[in-house]
Amino acid sequence: MARATGVSTTSVQRIWRAFGLQPHRTETFKLSKDPLFIDKVRDVVGLYLTPPERAIVLCVDEKSQIQALDRTAPVLPLMPGTPERRTHDYKRHGTTSLFAALDTATGAVIGKRYKRHRAKEFKKFLTEIEANVPADLDIHLVMDNYATHKTPAIRTWLARRPHWHVHVTPTSASWLNMVERFFAELTEKQIKRGAHRSVKEREQAIMTYIDKRNKDSQPFKRVRTADQILTSLRRYCERLTPKTYDANS
Repeated sequence: MARATGVSTTSVQRIWRAFGLQPHRTETFKLSKDPLFIDKVRDVVGLYLTPPERAIVLCVDEKSQIQALDRTAPVLPLMPGTPERRTHDYKRHGTTSLFAALDTATGAVIGKRYKRHRAKEFKKFLTEIEANVPADLDIHLVMDNYATHKTPAIRTWLARRPHWHVHVTPTSASWLNMVERFFAELTEKQIKRGAHRSVKEREQAIMTYIDKRNKDSQPFKRVRTADQILTSLRRYCERLTPKTYDANS
């Protein structure tokens, strides 16, 4: 940049700092095209901030294709001045899928592992949820519009249970589902750091992590209202969209 503009490197750095520019960093984004985006945001966020009485709010989703990976050399432990180290290459030993339901009030997680993540497995997981929730409570499910969640079999199963209520997150807005925060935590603390020689070992490690976490679970806090989220997105869209001006103005 300094050579291209004919100024000193120090000047370039000073300008970048003054305007908060960080050209070495990049991020990705995706805006939802869901025509009911605003309504769904208000519905889900309102459920988080003001949950109904005599009800439990569960955020549900699947984390599929979790690989059982074994490093090609033993993991080197943490040492003073040296981080934990592991080889970049690995051996694959199969995959598994985790179905999870996060209780937004307590942070506890109902988890079940399956070989695949079809509607058949999702129905089994709903039955697992039903067995773990008091029968006198209404159940509010927050989930996405994935194909396995809306098959005729699933719709029929839910229709037979009027105390179950489904709240669908907007398309391309998985960040609104609080269970995704748990999946990120699981990935960072367990999946990335593990080395397993079989799918069974991987599954046992995941379930052990969930069991330990549930013994001292803490809920994730959502402090932004729907209006604050929508206002922030509006400002972001205004920055991305070039302004047009009337030639006669």
